[in-house]
This record gives sequence, structure tokens and C-alpha cells, in this order.
Amino acid sequence: MSTKNKILDAAEELFANKGFNGTSLREITSQAEVNLAAVNYHFGSKKELIKAVISRYMDEVSPKLELALLDVSAQPSPSLHQVFSAFVQPLLSLNEYRENGTSTFLQLLGRGYTDSQGFLRWFLTTQYPNVIDYFVQAVQKSYPDLTAEQMFWRLHFTMGTIVFTMSSSDALLDIAKNDFSKNLGVEDLIQQVIPYVAAGVAAPVH
Repeated sequence: MSTKNKILDAAEELFANKGFNGTSLREITSQAEVNLAAVNYHFGSKKELIKAVISRYMDEVSPKLELALLDVSAQPSPSLHQVFSAFVQPLLSLNEYRENGTSTFLQLLGRGYTDSQGFLRWFLTTQYPNVIDYFVQAVQKSYPDLTAEQMFWRLHFTMGTIVFTMSSSDALLDIAKNDFSKNLGVEDLIQQVIPYVAAGVAAPVH
């Protein structure tokens, strides 16, 4: 494995588990068994390393998400359930890309919000604008009565729900097993949350 990939793999695991703020470059270099100079050489800074970790996933998933969202928007009257369901297969395909890729990616996205990494949100919206644009277009087609302000709030609350759910995924799957005798996986968790967020975005406009 190349030095660059060793750093990316170590950073990905630590960022997902401990957060961006809670992980130091020294922890990353220690786990990757490289020196600090290697991080500076390959990435230049911690911010650039964070972007590189996210980009590995976004480069893989964004073309699939774009196609899925365009397919939904091409339907005459898509439901919000269909809009959110468009995310399922592209996200699950990340498990084929990397072990536990779906869960890790969603945890990393969540960290971008809970750790107040504003630069990361800017990076995602500028480097991968089609995913967000196509998603908003699909929601607008499904629920044209929403104003831009209402859209903002409802999608913000949706993101909060998904981030909290995925960041607690291990605990939730344990509860499902212990309390309800259900052996669920990440796909089941995603399928559980879709009707909830779809209903929230579809709430009547007052």
C-alpha cells in the first residue's frame, strides 16, 4: 500500500470514530506508521487531508446519485418517498467500494456537521453541486408548494435526522437486536428512516 493510501485509510477510520476535531495529525501518522512530513508532503494540511478522505467516497458515489436523482425527476409525479429512496442503492454500493463504506461515509458526513467544519460543506457544494441541485429539483417536483425558505428548513432537519441516526447506527442496531430480536444492517436502518424524513418534508404548508 502506498504511503498516501496508508494515511488516507488511517485518517478515515479515526475521523469517523473520533471526529475531525478530536483527531490529531500525530494520531493519524502513528496509526499509518508514517512520519508527519509525509502528511505535509501528500496533503499539505489537515483540511486538505479531510477533503481527500471525503473525495474518495464522493468521487465514487456522486455519479450514481446524480443518475438516480435524474431518473426520479424524469417521472411525471414522483413521491418524496421515491426521491429519498433514490439514495439507497448508490449509498449501499459504497460497501462494495470499501468495507463498511456506507456507514463510514455517512458518519464522515455527519462529522462535517457536528464538528462545525464549514469549509467541508463549502467544498461539497462547490465540488459536487449536481447532487444537491438534482436533489432539490426532485423535491421541488414532488412538492412544488414549498418555498425556498421552507425547503431550506425541511432539508436541514432531514440532514440532522440522518446524521444523528447514522452516527448512532451501532447502538441502534444493538437495540434492535436486544429489544426487538431483529438482526438488522445499515440498509435496514436507511429503509427505516426514509418514510420518516419523507413524511417530514411532505408536511402541509401552513
